[in-house]
Amino acid sequence: MALDPQTLNLLLDTIRRFVRERLIPREAEVAESHEVPPELIAAMRELGLFGLSIPPEYGGLGLTSEEEVRVAFEMGQTSPAFRTVVATNIGIGSQAIVIAGSPEQKQHYLPKLAAGEIVGSFALTEPDAGSDAMALRTSARADGDHYVINGTKRYITNAPVAGLFTLMARTRPERDADAISCFLVEAGTPGLSLGLPDKKMGQAGSLTSDVIFENCRVPKSALLGGVEGNGFRTAMKVLDKGRLHIAAVCVGAAERLIRESVLFAVDRKQFGQRIADFQLIQAMIADSQAESYAARAMVLDAARMRDRGEKTTVEAACAKMFASEMVGRVADRAVPIFGGAGYMSDYPVERFYRDVRLFRIFEGTTQIQQLLIARETIKSIAG
Repeated sequence: MALDPQTLNLLLDTIRRFVRERLIPREAEVAESHEVPPELIAAMRELGLFGLSIPPEYGGLGLTSEEEVRVAFEMGQTSPAFRTVVATNIGIGSQAIVIAGSPEQKQHYLPKLAAGEIVGSFALTEPDAGSDAMALRTSARADGDHYVINGTKRYITNAPVAGLFTLMARTRPERDADAISCFLVEAGTPGLSLGLPDKKMGQAGSLTSDVIFENCRVPKSALLGGVEGNGFRTAMKVLDKGRLHIAAVCVGAAERLIRESVLFAVDRKQFGQRIADFQLIQAMIADSQAESYAARAMVLDAARMRDRGEKTTVEAACAKMFASEMVGRVADRAVPIFGGAGYMSDYPVERFYRDVRLFRIFEGTTQIQQLLIARETIKSIAG
C-alpha cells in the first residue's frame, strides 16, 4: 500500500538531508578507509533504510516500487558505498524470501533484515558463471534431512559482513531452470568460508568477496519455500526488481555529477570569463541533463507499471541499460569540465568516474540487457 503523499515527501526530505548533511561530507573518509563508519550505519538503521521494501508486517516500510526508486534517486547522490550498506537488505538479499519464502522463513528472517540486525547477501555469480547464470556449478546434494553444498561464489556484495546468504545451487545436473534451487544459509555455518575482500577499481567501502562452500551441511528447512527447483526463476524475479533500483541509483549519481559540474563551471574562469558561458561546456551540461531526465522518466514509468502488477522484464532491462550507460557518459563529460582537477582525487568527479563504471556490469551487464530486450521484443512482435 502506497504511503500518503505527505508521509512520502517527509521521508524523501529526511533522506535528502541525511545524504547532504551526513553522508556527502564523509565520502573522502570512506574512500580512504574503505569502511563506512559504524555511527552512520546505526543512523541508517534508525531511519529504517534497511527495511524499505520489506512488508510492514515484518517490520519494514513496504514501499511501492515507485516509492523505492524515489528513495534510490536520493541515495544515488552520494558515494555508492553508503547505499551498498543497505542495498542487499532492500533488494537482492531479502526479496527472494519476500517472493518465495515459507511463512516460517519470512517470520524468522525478514524482521531481522528490516531492522538491520543482519545483512543479507545474494550468492549467484561464480568464477565460471556470471552472465550465464544457468551454468552455475555449486551443488546441493540431498543427504537425509540435510543438503551438502559444495562450490564457490564470486564478487558477492556484502559477503564480508553478511549474516545470511541467499544461495543458488544446482540440485540436479540438467541445464534447465528446474535444476537450480535456492537455499538460505546463515553465516557461521560449518563449511562456509569467505575469501579476502576484493580490491576494486572503484566503490571503496562497498565490500565484496568470494563465498566458499566445502561440504557445508544445511537442514532441509533452509530450502527456500521448502521447494526444489525454484532458484533460477526466483533469482530472475529478484534481478528484475533490482535492475530498477540500480537504474534509479544511476540517475541520482548523474544528478550529483551535473550539480558538481555546474557549480564548478560557474566558479572557474578562463579567458576572462566563467567557463559556464562557453558553448561547448554548455553543450556537455545540456546533453547530461537531457539524458538524466530521460533515464529518470524511464525508471518512474517502469516502477509505476510494476506497481500496477504489469510484467516489467523488458522495461526494467531498458531502464537499467540506458541509465547505467547514461551515467557513464555524464561522468565522462564531468571530468573535462573540471579539466585537470577532474583527474585529481581531491574532487568527487574523479571518484564517481570510477565508481559508476560498475553499474554497467552488475545485476546484468549492458550486453545481457541487450540480449534480453531484443529477445523479448522479437517474441512480442513476431511471435
